[in-house]
Amino acid sequence: MATLSLGEVGAVGGSRLRRQLESGSYAAEEYVKVLSQQSDGDRDLQEHRQRIQALSEETAQSLKRNVYQNYRQFIETAREISYLESEMYQLSHILTEQKSIMEAVTQALLQQASTADRDDPALGGARRATPDPHANPFLPLSAKDSTANEEGRQRTLTTLLEKVEGCRDLLPESPGKYLVYNGDLVEYDADHMVQIQRVHAFLMNDCLLVAAWLPNRRGTYRYDALYPLDGLAVVNVKDNPPMKDMFKLLMFPESRIFQAENAKIKKEWLEVLEESKRNRVLSEKRRLEQEAPARAPPPAPPETTNPFEVDEEEEATPEEEMVDLSLEWIQELPEDLDVCIAQRDFEGAVDLLDKLNEYLGDKPVTQLVRDLRAKVDERIRQLTDVLVFELSPDRSLRGGPRATRRAVSQLIRLGQSTKACELFLRNREVAVHTAIRQLRIEGATLLYIHKLCHVFFTSLLETAREFETDFVGNSGCYSAFVVWARSAMSMFVDAFSKQVFDSKESLSTAAECVKVAKEHCKQLSEIGLDLTFIIHALLVKDIKGALQSYKDIIIEATKHRNSEEMWRKMNLMTPEALGKLREEMRSCGVTSFDQYTGDDCWVNLSYTVVAFTKQTMAFLEEALKLYFPELHMVLLESLLEIILVAVQHVDYSLRCEQDPEKKAFIRQNASFLYETVLPVVEKRFEEGVGKPAKQLQDLRNASRLMRINPESTTSVV
Repeated sequence: MATLSLGEVGAVGGSRLRRQLESGSYAAEEYVKVLSQQSDGDRDLQEHRQRIQALSEETAQSLKRNVYQNYRQFIETAREISYLESEMYQLSHILTEQKSIMEAVTQALLQQASTADRDDPALGGARRATPDPHANPFLPLSAKDSTANEEGRQRTLTTLLEKVEGCRDLLPESPGKYLVYNGDLVEYDADHMVQIQRVHAFLMNDCLLVAAWLPNRRGTYRYDALYPLDGLAVVNVKDNPPMKDMFKLLMFPESRIFQAENAKIKKEWLEVLEESKRNRVLSEKRRLEQEAPARAPPPAPPETTNPFEVDEEEEATPEEEMVDLSLEWIQELPEDLDVCIAQRDFEGAVDLLDKLNEYLGDKPVTQLVRDLRAKVDERIRQLTDVLVFELSPDRSLRGGPRATRRAVSQLIRLGQSTKACELFLRNREVAVHTAIRQLRIEGATLLYIHKLCHVFFTSLLETAREFETDFVGNSGCYSAFVVWARSAMSMFVDAFSKQVFDSKESLSTAAECVKVAKEHCKQLSEIGLDLTFIIHALLVKDIKGALQSYKDIIIEATKHRNSEEMWRKMNLMTPEALGKLREEMRSCGVTSFDQYTGDDCWVNLSYTVVAFTKQTMAFLEEALKLYFPELHMVLLESLLEIILVAVQHVDYSLRCEQDPEKKAFIRQNASFLYETVLPVVEKRFEEGVGKPAKQLQDLRNASRLMRINPESTTSVV
């Protein structure tokens, strides 16, 4: 009998399980119930669960492979369907236009034939009897065909506009209005380049009508917008795959971007729009020329006999002639500015404005100049809005402060230095805040503080250098930068204090962190900016709290040791331990500690006094790392309170002890405190602060052994 391997057994079990799950009578609750009854224990259920999970993963992988296999075919099919749909729409419109043209030509021929019949009935009868086999019914037969063609185009316009809802009242019928071009377009958002909607555009000889597609009603549209050609500017948008075949329409105060079906249709749109605009300008010019002779000449002014009266027109004419605004670059200046703004050529736009200001600098302000200034001022407002958006925090903050230089420099050239300064500093504030917020809070506080200081002060230094470069000729903006730097420093201190002081770190860790922050702050002195006093003022409250908190911990520990004091010598048991204690005392500044060591490993001092000495000197060293003048009295008072606890305990024990040997040992400890420890504290404090502390000197003088009254049981200190 053949045996199955473990893998084959699993495969057989898996196929059987698959058949059970795929059966039409499968019931989950019944299946689990039967499985629970048949299983021997938890292990069988776990194995069955693994088999079901493996089957689930296998099924998911199979589905994924099937989807991936057909994914490319799905995309290609959808693309072909889209192309076919657009071609069908285009074919439908072409057929509609052809039908309208055929109807117009047929109607024109019928009208011409009826007119000829009325003029010459015999000729009409002959024509009806013997038709010309070579005659083309679609060719013009008389000069009236131009009128017929115009009527045909108007009829085509009427036919197409009947399919646009809501435009009948907006387009009054006029004899000269006709359809020039129309087609399907896709509109995109000008800022984010996201597809908005499908539209159908109708270009007429005097305006452009944009209508949106109605998805549920094929072949009909909804009115969207109507733009006169007089105020319309067309800008070609460079191809940037996948965004291609696009052009932009500029209509104050908005702009819209459309995408054509292909490059050929885009080219046709650009050409027909420009041609229609030119034809519109020429037709308006001809109309004004035709109306000019028809106008009645103005009445002649009455003759005056006053020889001193000056004719205003004669006086204004020389000024009008002095300003020549017929130059080609001045005539095209508004449209050139629109193109520069649309193509984000900010430098080119400001160069054009500077050129205009230089040209008009010494010219008189006439009405024509005022009109030109009004058009240019509108473009300046648009350019300013675009530059303001470039500096807004909503834009990408990558690239550092240099990324804002382009917009800032152009705003300054436009005379908007105050706004440029405000927007630049706001942009950098958001960038610094984002950089701090993105920092990962590591387990080690000191490591996080190193990263925080590097990120913040590097950003502050780069911002200061960029500010100095951009606003080199605007000294009035430097005060705004100082105010901003103080605000940024406040944001940094908030993050710093939250991690260092709010988390109750040890005083040594807090001192190291503050030292790192001070060292980074000194980097700003490279550019003449000293913010050390600001960081001191912002940290003084937290440092005071940390010093007082650590002082309370030392006082509580000292009182606890004092309550258990037995006044016995220390036995360190090993020479290594004694050597380690000597090193610790030497690092604390106690160089004469050897005179208090005895034979073997004995130390002629109490454990309480030795522990107090090490703890007090450690507190003083860490506090001096945090020191600045505003903390002078806080540090001094904390030291006095800590020393008083030990001194009072020694004085009280000396008064109350009756055993002569213990009393001599207490005096030896008191001598170590007064003559060794307190002078070391005074010296180290003076070295760290820069001036002596009179309060420490008074405490040491008032606590000399000779001033202790042996009869009293209370301390005089």
